[in-house]
Amino acid sequence: ICALLFASLYILCHFIITHFKKHADFTAVHDDEDAAVNRIALGLCTFTLAVALGAVLLLPFSIISNEVLLSFPQNYYIQWLNGSLIHGLWNLVFLFSNMSLVFLMPFAYFFTESEGFAGSKKGIMARLYETSVVLLLLSLLVLGMVWVASAIVGNDAASRQSLYDLWEYYLPYLYSCISLFGVLLLLLCTPFGLCTMFTVTGKLLVKPRLLEDLDEQLSCTRFEEAAVSRRI
Repeated sequence: ICALLFASLYILCHFIITHFKKHADFTAVHDDEDAAVNRIALGLCTFTLAVALGAVLLLPFSIISNEVLLSFPQNYYIQWLNGSLIHGLWNLVFLFSNMSLVFLMPFAYFFTESEGFAGSKKGIMARLYETSVVLLLLSLLVLGMVWVASAIVGNDAASRQSLYDLWEYYLPYLYSCISLFGVLLLLLCTPFGLCTMFTVTGKLLVKPRLLEDLDEQLSCTRFEEAAVSRRI
């Protein structure tokens, strides 16, 4: 069931990305190497968008499945909507969210921007090697910064040992920090986005003329006509 749900979300996200992407992206690349790299990046972006969409729909799915089970408690065909399925979906979304946030999205960006180290043989493997090295250095940098921040805030031995407890403490803390940064960025950018949206909409839409006085317009037109006649 989890595989079917994710496959459906993946197909939907693939159509969404291919609909909004530029026509020159991912397909109209003359170099076979760049085309392969762009296809890999497209797959990683589609996977990440599917995980994000699953995370958004997980809470409504949990509520709806609970209501369905309460409404039809004896129905055999909906017993698969149980707590074990919801718990498994939560665990999978948490795992894939961290994987996409920490590895897949940076890998897709660095992979499309990489060209291979100087002096190495050109090709996909050279670009993959450069991307892996850069991603490893970035991961060490981010992990070190968050570990130092947790040690400074906690100021105890448990906080300093949090790096060794990676799954139980460190990844949720990192995920919460990045989510908080995303929420703050959303709150900062939303007013400007709304202002821009209303400005563009006001330029595109035609203002209604329901409250205009036609008699006044006719009088102005007559005065203009008389003024032009006197000038002639």
